Amino acid sequence: MASASNRHSPLAPDCQLWLDKFLLHLDIERGLSGHTISNYRRQLQDIARTLQLEDWSGLTPSDIKRVLAAAKKEGKHARTIALRLSSLRTFCQYLIDQKQLFSNPVEGIQAPKQGRPLPKQISVDDMQQLLNTPQDDGINCRDMAMAELLYGCGLRLSELTTLRLSDCQADGTLRVTGKGNKQRILPLGRTAQKALAAWLKIRNQYASPYEPAVFVSKRGTQISNRQVANRLNELAQRQNLSQKVHPHKLRHSFATHVLESSGDLRAVQELLGHANLSTTQVYTHLDFQHLAKVYDSAHPRAKKK
Repeated sequence: MASASNRHSPLAPDCQLWLDKFLLHLDIERGLSGHTISNYRRQLQDIARTLQLEDWSGLTPSDIKRVLAAAKKEGKHARTIALRLSSLRTFCQYLIDQKQLFSNPVEGIQAPKQGRPLPKQISVDDMQQLLNTPQDDGINCRDMAMAELLYGCGLRLSELTTLRLSDCQADGTLRVTGKGNKQRILPLGRTAQKALAAWLKIRNQYASPYEPAVFVSKRGTQISNRQVANRLNELAQRQNLSQKVHPHKLRHSFATHVLESSGDLRAVQELLGHANLSTTQVYTHLDFQHLAKVYDSAHPRAKKK
């Protein structure tokens, strides 16, 4: 098993070669994000060092069990261990396709059970309070447009920051590029349209020439993910919200509020850009919590004496 002294040592040449090929495959052929590719790289490098591999071709189920045992011994969270196992399973399938392995040693090995945390949301009243900020200058105008799009369209943070001027359609819709470079067309609500139009009207005062991004920083270039998160939290503080606000919480709130009103899980899946319905189903638990609260407060036999 790898010691602390070689945790960051170079991988064996053959291991590194096939890892590099796999990461290039994820980038070019599957179009995964840089963040996702970095996660694969980190997990697979840790596995190779733990097993002190010379190459990947001799991987066995026993090796996989050693990887899991080592992660548990190090106190890794169940979610991290499951991610490591998932990364290795995908990599091994790639090696099979490349005829470097004859079978997938990860098949049949279960990840540790993990409790799935429910996404945090903001109440409808708090969202109204957050979005009722006066648009008294250009930067506030930009921030309100970003908040309206995150909540009004359920955008991921990266989808917001990479949004291009050409993605804003004349018919009041947005063309959004999500995970795996998959595109979807989203409707813009009335208030989101109004906020976006107000920002676009003054955007040229801030944007550098030929900058295609809709949202830019004071430097005139595409705004960063961190800047968006910081500005939203400042916005929440100015509006005296009792909780921290981050971009993904607005996406969760969008999904929860639409599901509560419509009950249409499939439509929420499409709006969020989820590849699998099972990913969207976590919001049914939030919806049930909402219904349970209504029941507890309204039903005569549920009220506490």
